[in-house]
Amino acid sequence: MKNATRLLYLLAIVRFTLPFLLVHPSYQLHRDEYLYLAEGHHLAWGFLEVPPMLSFMAYISNGLGATEFWVKFWPALFGSMILLMMGKIILRLGGRSFAIVLASLPFLFTGYIRMFYFFHPNFLDVFFWTLNGYALINFIDTKKNSWLYLFGISIGLGMLSKYSVAFYTISLLAGLLFTKHRSIFLNKHLYFAGSLALLIMLPNLIWQYQHGFPIFIHMEELKATQLQFIDPKDFLIDQIMMFLPCVFIWISGLLYVLFTAQGRKYRMIGISYFAVIALLTYMNGKSYYAAGVYPLLFAFGAYWLEKLTTGKLQVLRYVFVCIPAGLGILIMPLLLPLYPPQELADWYRSKNIHTTGSFKWEDLEYHPLPQDFADMIGWKELAEKTAAVYKSLPEAEQKKTMVYCRGYYTAGALNYYAKQVGLPVVYSDNASFLFWMPEKYDFKHLLLIGKKMPDADDIVFQQFEKVSLRDSIDYPLFRETRTKIFLFENGNDSLQPITERGVAALKARFSRK
Repeated sequence: MKNATRLLYLLAIVRFTLPFLLVHPSYQLHRDEYLYLAEGHHLAWGFLEVPPMLSFMAYISNGLGATEFWVKFWPALFGSMILLMMGKIILRLGGRSFAIVLASLPFLFTGYIRMFYFFHPNFLDVFFWTLNGYALINFIDTKKNSWLYLFGISIGLGMLSKYSVAFYTISLLAGLLFTKHRSIFLNKHLYFAGSLALLIMLPNLIWQYQHGFPIFIHMEELKATQLQFIDPKDFLIDQIMMFLPCVFIWISGLLYVLFTAQGRKYRMIGISYFAVIALLTYMNGKSYYAAGVYPLLFAFGAYWLEKLTTGKLQVLRYVFVCIPAGLGILIMPLLLPLYPPQELADWYRSKNIHTTGSFKWEDLEYHPLPQDFADMIGWKELAEKTAAVYKSLPEAEQKKTMVYCRGYYTAGALNYYAKQVGLPVVYSDNASFLFWMPEKYDFKHLLLIGKKMPDADDIVFQQFEKVSLRDSIDYPLFRETRTKIFLFENGNDSLQPITERGVAALKARFSRK
């Protein structure tokens, strides 16, 4: 048992460290990471895109310099904590070192290695889904009400991290109704724990109310721009593809909790799995939305496979480790960007995989790099080009020039590099950047960073005397290639009041005042 425990902690450290060693240093932060870091400079109980938990972590990372390590530290840490929870379940069931190794494989050789590298809310989502199930499993094993309170705390903190935590919570509770553990609903401590969860999430609920529940606006936009294009068949196929080298482990876990005598007391985990998959299939969810339902199944599957492979069948243990590790190593360039962008694109083409699902972006077109990797390049170069245009202006004009971006991603990236390249604060009215737009304005010139000129009916841009294209970025592998830098000069006297009224009107959509 001691050896298995030591091995568990060693593998958790390996899991934490490995992505930092594998990702090529030519890559920068992901476009969405710049937004979440910006939210760390504007702490609040909510944002248009996400609940506040990630911003608190970003606040700490910003205080530590927002280097790549301190940005990626959080997903790496939480990924290892999930592995520790899985290991604790295995050890409690009586599992040993082989089961621990088997449970670690999905975190080293599947899509999890990428998920727990990005500073996105998804890593928190998976963590709190796992913690919810972990708390209920421990309550079933020990009957100690303290685990119900951990369940409540997990729900509350989870809802401050990503609202989809509610899906798994509801699915778990529904799963309990179909088992002998339904007596939990007669336990008053469950309701005290629920009250604690509500208390924890209350500040965000108040924020949502005060801002007109932007979560619903965000979901409608997401459905209109992305979810409606998702084929439910592709969602179901992706549940296999996400963890392809290790799919046999979670399937074994599902069989274990549904059909074995020992695993039957955890049947609610299996029932909740089907509830989540059915719900997300109906809602046209993205494949990774279900990622949080698998860690517990991996834990149970690893334990059961260890139990099954004894005696003469013990030789299968080598197969169960070598095949996932071998396949995982082969597909690692799809999971993490191991090589410089052009070299990586050439590698994909040489393997004739550049027209497979991983290369279809949100525009439904195939591209040379996976979308996530194309979102990790070009930002510093764009910031340097923008700064060069800004610095080319006379100093007096610089003080009267606003730098404005069409997209949150561009604004986030330029603000991240602003001190380094010599830019002022960069503004946008896209996403949560809208909240940080000033109430009053005093500018005469404007640098616009975007892919196209404003529409003819965009009244703010009609207030300038002239406009010129000053530069652009030509980096075909960069998702935002062909982004242009326009200079609008000599705004008239109407510029300030029109801008102020326009920004106020946009903000009014998210206010009950």
